[in-house]
Amino acid sequence: MWPICATISAIMQLRRHEPVLLLLGDLTVLYIALWLTLLVRHLGLPSAELWTQHAIPFSVLFLLAITIYFITGLYDQHTILVRRRVPTLVTTAQIITVVFAAAFFFAVPYFGIAPKTNLAIFLVLSSLLIIGWRLLWARMPQLRRSSNAMLLGTGPEIEELKHELDKNPRYRLHIVSHVVPAEVVVSKELRDQVREFIVKKNISVVIADTRDTHMNEITAVLYKLLFERQGLVLLDAMHLYESIFRRIPVSMLKEAWFVQHIAHRTHSLRDVFHRLIDVGAGLAVAIVWLVSVPFVWLATRLEDKGPLYVEQVRVGQNDKPIRIKKFRTMSGSDSGNNVLQSELQVTRVGNVLRPTRIDELPQCLSILRGELSFIGPRPELPALAKLYASEIPYYRARHLIKPGLTGWAQLYHDAHPHHGADVDETRNKLSYDLYYLKHRSIALDIEIALKTIKKIVTRSGA
Repeated sequence: MWPICATISAIMQLRRHEPVLLLLGDLTVLYIALWLTLLVRHLGLPSAELWTQHAIPFSVLFLLAITIYFITGLYDQHTILVRRRVPTLVTTAQIITVVFAAAFFFAVPYFGIAPKTNLAIFLVLSSLLIIGWRLLWARMPQLRRSSNAMLLGTGPEIEELKHELDKNPRYRLHIVSHVVPAEVVVSKELRDQVREFIVKKNISVVIADTRDTHMNEITAVLYKLLFERQGLVLLDAMHLYESIFRRIPVSMLKEAWFVQHIAHRTHSLRDVFHRLIDVGAGLAVAIVWLVSVPFVWLATRLEDKGPLYVEQVRVGQNDKPIRIKKFRTMSGSDSGNNVLQSELQVTRVGNVLRPTRIDELPQCLSILRGELSFIGPRPELPALAKLYASEIPYYRARHLIKPGLTGWAQLYHDAHPHHGADVDETRNKLSYDLYYLKHRSIALDIEIALKTIKKIVTRSGA
């Protein structure tokens, strides 16, 4: 069993670390582009002194470039698959990088180089090389042979997983058979047919929904095959789904999952770091809030002369109520505490404040008080939280940690309900909150922070 487990782990780790491999490849290409830039600029091989003189300041530029690549989406899981998007994304990221670089080099003349011509050459060469490298990476899965796979399971998530694996060459899996476990266990003859089919179709990967109670007898067949067919890989459908879609559907959970993955971890290094980030971010947001107050106040007065702020009670960590403050973006100041469906309308000022997240700035007070975190599940109104807890299994699990100003669900769940209750969409939103609960880390917090910047810059979501 150990070799099989090791193989599964390798597959999952490779997919999880793909952005890291892309990052290392991008850095390599950027340094190659710099070397070629010096070669073209000076019409000869760059000396060690010339290389060092440029490599040090350009390394700062490369760190900035990687951050911009991340924000523009070049490390998103599915960006690399849409090859027609790569040139546009790379060109946009490169132009932004060079603009920042020009400002940096000319504002800080410490490095003693005049990179105007170099930046122009570098922009062209690095863009071409990055585009070429990324398109080559996109073709790699198609150049490698796909493995035949059998999918054992049923339900909407299994169908979603099947569609993704069939349409996405990145995973190098070809689903040749989709079997419903309940239909197999009715007779020994059908179970034998599954075994024969695996052998006949040269299936090397079996993806099984181990939660399905009908899988018990089929598992016995698969266990025997492990010893008969070298290289046969067994994958758990739930783990594979989570790795691909980065969410954990509620329908795929049982209580044991929470015991295994969700626990209170106090006084850890991450908790200290997280609080330091909260304080720093809270102070930074407070500065922007104070600067924005007169402008928002003037716009609000000109539109409807209503109050500048609205205060609401939300559900915080461990179901404790917290009070948050926001710029008013609705046609009234209703706190919404006892309203499941608001009849208020978003104002014209609100249509500007919401996409830019300016309306959220006053919540820096809650962050500095320690009631709210910069990153975490968004806090819900008490009336809505009570409704969802009664309708959605495990909904209260999101209250095990401190809520946040931004979070994983805000990045990936665009259909979250506004101004009212929506059980189905909130169930989907919860799947992203649960993913964050399981995987919360310093690295994931940084990813969320950077992608939130992208959301604000592109004014997506509301």
